[in-house]
Amino acid sequence: QVQLVESGGGLVQAGGSLRLSCAASGRTFSSYATGWFRQAPGKAREFVGAMSRGGNTYYGDSVKGRFTISRDNTKNAVYLQMNSLKPEDTAVYYCAAAPGVGLESHDYLYWGQGTQVTVSS
Repeated sequence: QVQLVESGGGLVQAGGSLRLSCAASGRTFSSYATGWFRQAPGKAREFVGAMSRGGNTYYGDSVKGRFTISRDNTKNAVYLQMNSLKPEDTAVYYCAAAPGVGLESHDYLYWGQGTQVTVSS
């Protein structure tokens, strides 16, 4: 069992940056693959990116080259660095964990509560 808590969301202008954090308790993040998803109002949950237990990273096409996932095992946390933000990045962002990496939300067992990111034009 692992509990996840996201933080770092907020309001930012287009072109700006934010870094989201996902802190884990209960188990170490190195035991899990970690995914980031987002959901905008009226839209389906979208894959943003993921990191395998071995540290390999995967990104959705809409964020590739702008977003970066990293992990700090000493802090038991995973981060999503978001650069060159666009208004269409506005959504609630969720981190999730699973024994193996996946690109679909149903691949993940544990979820955080989400953090709102709003990008103004």
